[in-house]
Amino acid sequence: MDVSSRARSVRRLLKGPEPWSRRRIVGEAALSLALALMAGAVVLLGGDPVRGTAVALAVAVLSLLRRSLPTGVLLAAAALSATASEATPLLLVAAWTAGRRIVGAGRALVAFSGAFVIYEVLALVTLWPIPQPILVTVFGTLFFLAVAVVPGITSRYWSQRRTLLRAMQEHNAQLLRERAMVAGQARLRERQRIAQDMHDSLGHQLALISVHTGALEVDPELTGRQREAVGVLRQASVAAMHELREVVGILRDGVEAPAAPDGARPATRGTAGIQALVTAARAAGNAVDLRAGGEPRPLAAAADHAAYRIVQEALTNAYKHAPGAPITVELRYEPDSFVVEVVNGIVDRTAADQAGEVVSGGQGLTGLHERARLVGGMVHTGTTGDGGFRVAGVLPYGTAEAATFVDAPDDFGQQSSAPPLGDGGPVVDWNIAEKELGMGARNRGGGIALGCGIAVGAVVLLAIAVGVGLFFLAGSAQKGMIDPAEYDRIKVGTPEAAVREELPSGDTVLVSGLAGKGPAEPEGSRCLVLMSSETGDNLNTEPVFRFCFKDGKLIEKKSYDVSR
Repeated sequence: MDVSSRARSVRRLLKGPEPWSRRRIVGEAALSLALALMAGAVVLLGGDPVRGTAVALAVAVLSLLRRSLPTGVLLAAAALSATASEATPLLLVAAWTAGRRIVGAGRALVAFSGAFVIYEVLALVTLWPIPQPILVTVFGTLFFLAVAVVPGITSRYWSQRRTLLRAMQEHNAQLLRERAMVAGQARLRERQRIAQDMHDSLGHQLALISVHTGALEVDPELTGRQREAVGVLRQASVAAMHELREVVGILRDGVEAPAAPDGARPATRGTAGIQALVTAARAAGNAVDLRAGGEPRPLAAAADHAAYRIVQEALTNAYKHAPGAPITVELRYEPDSFVVEVVNGIVDRTAADQAGEVVSGGQGLTGLHERARLVGGMVHTGTTGDGGFRVAGVLPYGTAEAATFVDAPDDFGQQSSAPPLGDGGPVVDWNIAEKELGMGARNRGGGIALGCGIAVGAVVLLAIAVGVGLFFLAGSAQKGMIDPAEYDRIKVGTPEAAVREELPSGDTVLVSGLAGKGPAEPEGSRCLVLMSSETGDNLNTEPVFRFCFKDGKLIEKKSYDVSR
């Protein structure tokens, strides 16, 4: 295997199951460097550069491997922490990663149990011989619980909750897609039904109007004025038939209808067609004044069509409700928007009475408001100061997105603007996700309460364990520690029984491992090693006092520093 193949293998091992982004690379490098510096600095303060470098290097390598090999790094971190306490931060980080990445609760239990056994065994071997192994085991268990087990359980719960939330989001997105498909099919069927009804009813009526007006137009008894008015009616009916075919085609198939027969061309439904609307209105006997201002600019297709419909609907309302009144149509190209305004004057009551009852659906102005809103504009309607009526629309030149609303009754709640966890994909209705996650507020509150209860219980148990440990530690310190003044007061040659009555028994884990690290003991003597209440010159040494007895007397006492 060449060097490049080995490098690729090492890279794949470091990457693990997920690709590394630049942000992750920087974060992992910074974390590994920080853990290595903390571990190495503590060892270097004790004056052992070789050991400090080795521990720092091991911590850095294990930190980089913890994502791809969570179980192995957890076991190695437990072993390293038991033999070198400087690596304890690595154990905490490795436990957090292992809790998230070990698949299966059984595997996680085996991994953490194995790490605990390794930690306890190596701790006992490192400190052996010790007078109280049970107490050391209890302390080690509490320490491992706080440093490894609690972070691992917390990380696992947090990871599983995120996994569940992501799965519910995907499920919710699928439900939304299915609901959109069902709604789309229902709309398509309804559109086809409406198209068929329009074709069968309105198409027939418009065809009759066109035929009768065509026959009436060639009646020799009509005057020129009457024949011109009938011609306007015939052209309007032909244009209405063509527009109806277009609407039916769009409703049914979503495509434009073919060109009108007999050479008839539909009116342009945009600002370019407003002149034709005004001309048709004048031909019908209405006094319509068309004004334009500003530098003409192109509008978006939807806004251009909305402007045409505003003028068309306003003129229709003027015909119905104010027959004979003068009408003014004004088009203004403002710097930031296009303004279309239609104003009719005072109603001629005589003409209105002659027109009779007007048929109105009451939906025209409402439709104008909605049409303008959909293109990002607005429509204002109301009376003028002189008793007339005004319809004014403000439309953008470009495209503007209107507010998005649910187009059908939402059984799950209104849409929310909360973003999904992942990038891309369908927009998720977060209210649906929350309801499916918790099956209602009760289950969600119960899950939160359960998680908080577990966390509080773990903290309480840990606090109790720490309190008990400190209590035993204080009692144990009294059995293995004396003041330098007490050491100076004891004289060589004093009977052993008298000396032991003044000194503590030394039966504590605090003095384990101190015996045999100082000067050679007198031959045939029994020695008692105690700690000093004062600290040493550095963090890696411990001042101790040694009392050696032989033949029932104190034959030697020494004070020296040992390495811990």
